[in-house]
Amino acid sequence: VGMTLLLGFGLPPVLQLARVPPLRVIRRDVGGLKAASATVLLAGVGGFAALLMAVSSDTQLGAIAVGGFALAVGVFALLAWVAVRLLKAAVPDIGAPRWMTLATRQIAARPAFAVLQVSALAVGLLALVLLVLLRTDLISSWRQATPPDAPNRFVINLQPEQSQAFQARLAAAGVQRYDWFPMIRGRLLAINDKPITADTFADGRANRLAEREFNLSHSAAPPAHNQIVAGAWVAEEADGLSVEEGLARDMGLKLGDLLRFDIAGQPVQARITSLRKVDWGSMRVNFFVLFPRSAMPELPASYISAFRAPDTPGFDNALSREFPNITSVDVSASIGQVQRVLDQVIRAVEFLFGFTLVAGLVVLFAAITATREARSREFAIMRALGAGSRLLAQVQRAELLGVGALAGLLASGAAMLLGWLLARYAFEFTWSPSPWVPLAGMAAGAVLALAAGWWGLREVLRRPVLETLRKAGAV
Repeated sequence: VGMTLLLGFGLPPVLQLARVPPLRVIRRDVGGLKAASATVLLAGVGGFAALLMAVSSDTQLGAIAVGGFALAVGVFALLAWVAVRLLKAAVPDIGAPRWMTLATRQIAARPAFAVLQVSALAVGLLALVLLVLLRTDLISSWRQATPPDAPNRFVINLQPEQSQAFQARLAAAGVQRYDWFPMIRGRLLAINDKPITADTFADGRANRLAEREFNLSHSAAPPAHNQIVAGAWVAEEADGLSVEEGLARDMGLKLGDLLRFDIAGQPVQARITSLRKVDWGSMRVNFFVLFPRSAMPELPASYISAFRAPDTPGFDNALSREFPNITSVDVSASIGQVQRVLDQVIRAVEFLFGFTLVAGLVVLFAAITATREARSREFAIMRALGAGSRLLAQVQRAELLGVGALAGLLASGAAMLLGWLLARYAFEFTWSPSPWVPLAGMAAGAVLALAAGWWGLREVLRRPVLETLRKAGAV
């Protein structure tokens, strides 16, 4: 990876220097980019894209990464160019403070370099801000999706006559919160009176779901951790059904469709009257299909319960001895593994944060120092015309702070958008970014730009005027 990037982006200027005539060296005029160097530069960009594709080991993920980089750079460059034009038009030559006018003219005189600096810093800050959001808001939201008090026991095969005794046993053990639902086994036979066959659905998951029995249930009220996203839940509706939205999407179901189930040899028909969004990561009892009724005594059912087991030694063994027919599933090990993975993710993000910060500063330092000689000549001429070192220092600080703040604003806006996309489509939970993120991004960008610029340009203001003008060939 390092060699590919070095050859792709370090070789073009070397090839260009090899073709510079001695007279241009004496005149300190390197000239424009040669065609051969441009070709190698394009090859370097292509190699970088190929590396992203290879490292991702997934065509879609690699294409997203390559396209994301290209889109981010293009958008940042376009917005930076628009900002430079607006800045030039907004700051008047007369009436504004001298340092502001000179800083604006400095930026407007080199729009290409300004766009390059803003784009480079914005890309680096985008990674930094996104890592911060991942480290804080997104990972915190991910942790909240599996809270510390989430159920770690799932008990099935509870018979109706055991309900009171089992719930009393939980209460005696100090378990106050638990899920309790009837569970009915049924096979889907027909949709709108059209029988289900092996070729009914084009989606493989839908076919697998249709080929096995569903776990159905009923409740007068929708579960608290389910959200109604379409239709309406009507309590005690005799022929109503509520279906999970993902199942409806995979099977092509919609509101008003008539479903017929075979439940222990009994045909049961009902229409879809609502669709639910189910949080499958909540570690709660969830069902694909629910009847909005409090009781269905005509159907055979067992019960399922989910709760957080107390720390009492021997609780599971005592529960199994008292209710030998139940099946108790302990998921505490899985929850612990998830938490350990989250801790590793956090450490990895913190590790990457340091590398990204250093890389962003190096890129910014390179972008700023690329204009050092031009800045030296301009500052020397202004000093020769009477400008003081204090005024030029103010101009330099204003330019760096403006470039950094703009880059931070662009990066934080893009990071908030990417964070929302990750939360919505990758982690699948609701996330609302803090309104302070853009302000924090602007402040971070301004501080980093000022630090890198001061280090790269610290000698410009201290260099003697005559020496600078002689090197530039102006005297």
